[in-house]
Amino acid sequence: MNKNIKITFIVPCYNQAHFLSTSLETVLNQTYDNWECIIVNDGSTDNTENIALQWVDKDSRFKYLKKENGGLSSARNFGIKHVTSQYVFPLDADDKIDIAYLEKAVKVLSKDPEIEVLTSQVKLFGTKNEVFNLPQYNFKTLLLQNCLIACSIFKKETFERVGGYDENLSSFEDWDFWISALKDGGKFYKLEEVLYYYRKQEKDTLTSRFYNEKGYYDSLHDYIYQKHLNLYLEYFPNFIHVYNDYLLQKKFIKKIKSLLVFKVYEFIKQKIRV
Repeated sequence: MNKNIKITFIVPCYNQAHFLSTSLETVLNQTYDNWECIIVNDGSTDNTENIALQWVDKDSRFKYLKKENGGLSSARNFGIKHVTSQYVFPLDADDKIDIAYLEKAVKVLSKDPEIEVLTSQVKLFGTKNEVFNLPQYNFKTLLLQNCLIACSIFKKETFERVGGYDENLSSFEDWDFWISALKDGGKFYKLEEVLYYYRKQEKDTLTSRFYNEKGYYDSLHDYIYQKHLNLYLEYFPNFIHVYNDYLLQKKFIKKIKSLLVFKVYEFIKQKIRV
């Protein structure tokens, strides 16, 4: 393992001071110690600054930056522009990581420096406690739906080549970023074990907006489609074929859900949750 590999965490925080220390504790406890952590205060009105500065005093590897509120993409871009290491690891201020995440990631990155993006299995915690099953990655699938969580490791040079996160997007900015990062055949690797923990809260602002603003969800897809139109035309030149595949998949899922074994499984799952 190449212990010269340094990874910088970028932790944007907007009014999440009550979660921040829990997240940073999992950074501090990493079994691999060649890291830096940049906390970006995105114009918070709570005590984010006080909490962040406590961590700066605790360990010199923690850094603190402050900016006017501009949203998640803006905060990530601002923080990453201060990164001097080879790799970047965005970490949401309310999430957690396994203490061995960096050690396991660096072992892989040491063996294959061509890897541009590395991720892991994800588990939900908070209001839900289950493995978060994302689609298996290949680039064609990525064009249709996101296969990675936003908090995956990538090269700093990838960020520079892509031009950072698109600040015109108020959501799906990570999906857009992965498309841009991997469209030229960039190498992707997934650690097939749970190393990232994604907090699910009772009040999910984004989910509520998707539900209440019917056009919002579609507008995000439209933006990404238009932005990467040449890629969509390359991979999906015939809309009729795409739609037929969708109908076949829908029919298959309906058939599966009608099976007795599936109904029994759903019944047991509901009982366990209760």
